[in-house]
Amino acid sequence: METSKICLYSWVNVLVVIINAQDTAKLPMHMPDVQPTQKETYLCTSFKMPIHENKYIVEFEPNATMHTAHHILIYGCKFPGFWQRDSPRAVWDCGKMGGKVTGYHRAPTCAKGSQIIYAWARDAPKLVLPDGVGFKVGGPDTGISYLVLQVHYANVDKFLNGATDNSGVILSTLPATTEKVNKRAGILLLGTGGTIPAHREEHMETACPIKEPIILHPFAFRTHTHQLGKVVAGYVIRKNGSWERIGKHDPLKPQMFYPVNKDMSIFQGDIVAARCTMRNFRDINTEIGSTGKDEMCNFYMMYYVDGDHILQDKFCFTAGPPLYRWQYDLSIANIPQEIDYDASTLDEN
Repeated sequence: METSKICLYSWVNVLVVIINAQDTAKLPMHMPDVQPTQKETYLCTSFKMPIHENKYIVEFEPNATMHTAHHILIYGCKFPGFWQRDSPRAVWDCGKMGGKVTGYHRAPTCAKGSQIIYAWARDAPKLVLPDGVGFKVGGPDTGISYLVLQVHYANVDKFLNGATDNSGVILSTLPATTEKVNKRAGILLLGTGGTIPAHREEHMETACPIKEPIILHPFAFRTHTHQLGKVVAGYVIRKNGSWERIGKHDPLKPQMFYPVNKDMSIFQGDIVAARCTMRNFRDINTEIGSTGKDEMCNFYMMYYVDGDHILQDKFCFTAGPPLYRWQYDLSIANIPQEIDYDASTLDEN
């Protein structure tokens, strides 16, 4: 009888372990009631990941509004740009504001091993990854020992009147032992530098070959510009010269991750390319930069791989106009007329 009880208790314990291994845990990543006093301030705070085991992020739930936060990024870092032993929620200035004094210690977002795993702007809703897909963080093999929350505060009027802010993102995670995740997620960020002449329409373009021997399965994309963006489009150019659209959107609408245009796979030797169509209504030229008066041209491609190896090269940037254009790129043999049109026009609803 006692032996039966011991066996029963053992099986109950095993069952509890199995159930717990599938449980989803919440990780709130919030600013700790910060009070920036300089407009265009970028603030960062870090969250340490487990050292000996991995976790999988499967959902991102924003806790922010565009009236307070211009945009939010989550970076994976080997080491954060700033860390204090006696302050687990240290906050630092991680922007590029020249000589402006923000009242926060100034340091880069990451001191080593920077990669973007999430981006939010313009009141985008929460992001739930497809079944079986997760961002792998923590442990000895991901290069992500810390997650860093970066919030861009373009306007600080409310803080000058005494308000504080705890904008952020709530992550849903699964443990390394889960059977719910068998595909590892990654992000490839495409972007440009460059100049947009006054009272002109300009195409800001970038393109990079996939050099690594892995197969990418894009499932979502996100576009980002500031005020001058009209259309942002991303494509894969096959080795035979054919173009396929990954996704296209109006960057002034909610900047969420949208489903890709169709099911596709991207192979070694294919080229990923993006164009931002900008219309400069200002009397002065506008440069690519970090403030609201500058511009940005970004196309985020979120993908998964079957297995555990994601891209090592996570960024695809060019100098942008006037130095770089698709037509100057020798790796792009031809730009079909229909693609040139498609890349700069929004689809009719």
